[in-house]
Amino acid sequence: MILVTGALGFVGRHLVEKLISEGESVRVLVPERWHNRLPYPDEVTEKLDVFEGSLFDPTALFRSMNGVHTVIHLASAQWWGRTADLEYVDLQGTQNLIKAARSARLGRLMILSHIGAEPASAYPLMRVKGQVEQAIRNSGLAYTIFRCGILFGKDDRFVNNIAMALRGNWFFFLQPGDGEALLAPLYIDDLTQAIYNGLELMDLVDQTVELVGAEAMTYNEMLRTVMRVSRCQRSLVSLPPYMLRALSSFLRLLPIRAPLTPQWYDILAGNRTADFGNLYNYTQVRPRRFEDTLLTYMPQRRYWFRWVRFLLSRRRRNTL
Repeated sequence: MILVTGALGFVGRHLVEKLISEGESVRVLVPERWHNRLPYPDEVTEKLDVFEGSLFDPTALFRSMNGVHTVIHLASAQWWGRTADLEYVDLQGTQNLIKAARSARLGRLMILSHIGAEPASAYPLMRVKGQVEQAIRNSGLAYTIFRCGILFGKDDRFVNNIAMALRGNWFFFLQPGDGEALLAPLYIDDLTQAIYNGLELMDLVDQTVELVGAEAMTYNEMLRTVMRVSRCQRSLVSLPPYMLRALSSFLRLLPIRAPLTPQWYDILAGNRTADFGNLYNYTQVRPRRFEDTLLTYMPQRRYWFRWVRFLLSRRRRNTL
């Protein structure tokens, strides 16, 4: 039995569907209010073991690990939370998970982190992710840490938000500096295949592995690729990163949702690349190219309507 936390998020949804399609026994830890609103196809939902609880309910957390040999920990406040939420959900939640896993004598803990995560980082997202990694390594549990850079897919919160923001402003798009941060976007299906393959790879036990896609590009090049594929050309206006951080913080005070959060600028504060052979060498997965993959779904999407719906939807989507 495999337990997945954060199973309602972007990576969690895709991973659960992948594990079920491969015939794995999967349990998901979800709040009670989400029990009847699971975002999976019916054929996936009927095969799931749905356990009601959260990372902050010690009894439910311990009981959810009964019969479980591996926990894949994906719960995070990365895309909706402030720094305090990151410290509470990502760090405290992981510490709670570790306590329960020790008591349950868990076989292995797998987590998803970020390239550039360091406990002493000046950027909140990278600092908290680094502290999470440190807690995992000091836990005494067998673990595997997958570090990624930018993940993309049909329903991701990074590339799709760029496309929505482009549709929301007919004239220009703001980028930090010259958009020189180097990225290597990884397709979500490649990541879920890598995690699935990693379940059987003993060489990954007690290892931290950095996984990236097939190519490196600057953030500026990524923007231009999205504009080209979505057929939405805009002028790119460079602003100092601190101004964009201040703007994103101001927008959080408004009743509407902002598509670009402070965590965006934490990710773009440095290069997010690694050895391009890692994905295949460690997990036997061949990565797909960024633009080729976008062409399979982005030109058909109506991003202006998605933009309006996103702005008016509820800001916080805590699915722990």
